[in-house]
Amino acid sequence: MPELPEVEVTRRGIAAPLTGRRVSGVTVRNPSLRWPVPADLSERLYGQTLESIDRRAKYLLLRFGQGTLLIHLGMSGSLRVLDLSVAAAPHDHVDIAFGDRLLRLRDPRRFGAVLWYEGADGQHPLLAHLGPEPLGADFTADRLHAALHRRSCAIKLAIMDSSVVVGVGNIYASESLFRARIRPGTAARRLSQPQVARLRDEIRATLEDALAAGGSTLRDFLHADGEPGYFQQSYFVYGRAGQPCHVCAMPIRMRRQGARSTFFCPLCQR
Repeated sequence: MPELPEVEVTRRGIAAPLTGRRVSGVTVRNPSLRWPVPADLSERLYGQTLESIDRRAKYLLLRFGQGTLLIHLGMSGSLRVLDLSVAAAPHDHVDIAFGDRLLRLRDPRRFGAVLWYEGADGQHPLLAHLGPEPLGADFTADRLHAALHRRSCAIKLAIMDSSVVVGVGNIYASESLFRARIRPGTAARRLSQPQVARLRDEIRATLEDALAAGGSTLRDFLHADGEPGYFQQSYFVYGRAGQPCHVCAMPIRMRRQGARSTFFCPLCQR
């Protein structure tokens, strides 16, 4: 699944060529995504100018004069900016044309979303209860410690909870915990303030490094121009079960947490 770095890379990739352009057409080939694509989407968007593109957690928010188009990439979705003449392929479900360019959503598993709303972001049910952005100024060690102090679940599950902090998915949770030298199964409320401060710093650093590398490309994710990301080449633990730790040479272990694979070093993360 595309995580925060991949979504932010996508935002930057589509903002430059499309911001300021006017919608000249909308094609919906399959409206059956996670939630139905609005039947009147073409009528709502036609003639409107794309004013800006923001990101909240893993949601892309395309701002138009009369409302916002919310896009989520789901498990396997991607957005590409293409010439208008490029023929659609299987799983290309939604096109938004901007003159001679178009924004195309490809989503093989159809777990993504394309939704229209008007009004404040905080009023949308998908956005109303989200926690702080991990790269934002309000993601502080004190705020994180206060949130974790109330949770008895494993720390990895806690930092993947979007009410605690948004956008830290399975890959970057494992990587951040390794960098912070914290065992993923440790109860969240048992972390000391220094541990939480270190974890906050490593979450931020991990995501910043991933952004600098263009995100991770494991299966489906590509940039808006079709290029892959390269952060997977720098993983310390994720997907490396049985391989030697880059720090201590102890074999990396894998276990299941919350139906997801968790990777850690038994020596470095005590």
